[in-house]
Amino acid sequence: MYVSTKLPRTSALFVSALLGGVIFTSCASSHQLANKQLPPMAADGAANQASAPANESSSQKAETAPIARSRPQLIKKAAISLTVNSVEKTIDAVSQIINKQQGDLIGLKQQQPKNDNPRYTATIQLRIPENLLESTLEELAKLGTVKSRNITAEDVGDRLVDFQARLTNLQKTEANLQKIMDRAGSVRDVLSVAQELSNVRETIEQINAQLKSLQNQVAYSTITLNLEAAVSSTSSQPAFGLQVQETWNKSTHSLSSFSVGLLKLGIWLIVYSPYLLIFAALIYGFTRWRRTHSPRLTQTPESSSSE
Repeated sequence: MYVSTKLPRTSALFVSALLGGVIFTSCASSHQLANKQLPPMAADGAANQASAPANESSSQKAETAPIARSRPQLIKKAAISLTVNSVEKTIDAVSQIINKQQGDLIGLKQQQPKNDNPRYTATIQLRIPENLLESTLEELAKLGTVKSRNITAEDVGDRLVDFQARLTNLQKTEANLQKIMDRAGSVRDVLSVAQELSNVRETIEQINAQLKSLQNQVAYSTITLNLEAAVSSTSSQPAFGLQVQETWNKSTHSLSSFSVGLLKLGIWLIVYSPYLLIFAALIYGFTRWRRTHSPRLTQTPESSSSE
């Protein structure tokens, strides 16, 4: 007799559901047991430990966050000295650089060769936008050999803030005075308020001019360029002419010095002439006295007749 060991389909489903319920209830009971075994303080500590990394990460982000700072307001001035082959050609090249960098030429001083300084020199002052200062200095350095180069900067941010604050307050005062003037009734009150309003407006104009001047100095940097020729720019013939001129100058100077010396000597003689006359009279008297009283050989008439 054959007996089938296979369970019906409904029996298999029932067994599976029963096993699943047992497993679920066991897991739930183990979770509750674990929660009961943990004390409240431990649970709070675990929660704090879980939230600690989040707090630390937020604090680190707060510390590493960049602090917003205002841009420094600097007045920059630069000076550069160059030794060049030709000063005149370099001046033309500097003019081209100024036009290229959208700057302005504010000063030019040329000095021709002299006896004490035979080299051709020139001094140029130019104004360049602040953001083009470094590039302009690099372009100028290519024109010759750099002897010296320096940049100075002055922070005027505090002064600008002070001027702006004073200007804002004065403008408010001006508006208030204008309202008072509109409501003033008597002529005396109107004149008094008008005088005060005029003083406030004058102060506003002065501060506004100083503020614009500082802003202009911040926006544009100043460069002082000193040029010096590598060798003397004079040829042989002009050098000979310079030597002749130098000799003529020395000779005329010597003649004038000698003439001045004679004039001074004459003045001294005139001033001391009374003493000189007395001294000359004493010498003359002493000479006459010596001639008359000095012993000498004389011939008598008798001796001359006997001879």
